[in-house]
Amino acid sequence: MADDKQQPQDDNLTADQATTAGETAETAPVDEAPKTDTELAELKDKYLRLAAEFDNYKRRTAKERQELFKTASQELMVALLPVIDDFERASSYTKDSDDVNAVRESIDIIYNKLVKTLQQKGLTPMETKGGAFDPDLHEAITQIPAPSEELKGKVVDEVEKGYYLGDKVLRHAKVVLGQ
Repeated sequence: MADDKQQPQDDNLTADQATTAGETAETAPVDEAPKTDTELAELKDKYLRLAAEFDNYKRRTAKERQELFKTASQELMVALLPVIDDFERASSYTKDSDDVNAVRESIDIIYNKLVKTLQQKGLTPMETKGGAFDPDLHEAITQIPAPSEELKGKVVDEVEKGYYLGDKVLRHAKVVLGQ
């Protein structure tokens, strides 16, 4: 009989423990709900701030890129102004002159100054004549019979000069290939 009394007591304890566990289970989500709502609100706020910061970053970098292009163009234009001045002086000087050599000399001086200015800005011409054809650098315009055996499959003539700006191909050279 002592065993019978103990079992109901054990059942009661188990029932009390189950009731306590049930209350705790019901109470815990109620306590966690405000925490979860707060965390959710904080995360939403953080997300919105990050999205706004990223949008501002995109706008700022786009504006900086535009300013960089404007500045680069401005530097080139300022560098070319002396060449324009030389053209104007040569034009006024040779206007009344019949001396072809003076006109030719003026053009040569201005051309050399222009080439020098562009080279200072990173422009370099391609060397193509007699070299092997490279489709990454050259544009083949036509093919002609090679003047010699060694020029077969190579660049025989250059129709339009190609240029690099730094390491980048600015304009492909238009070339004639030997067959």
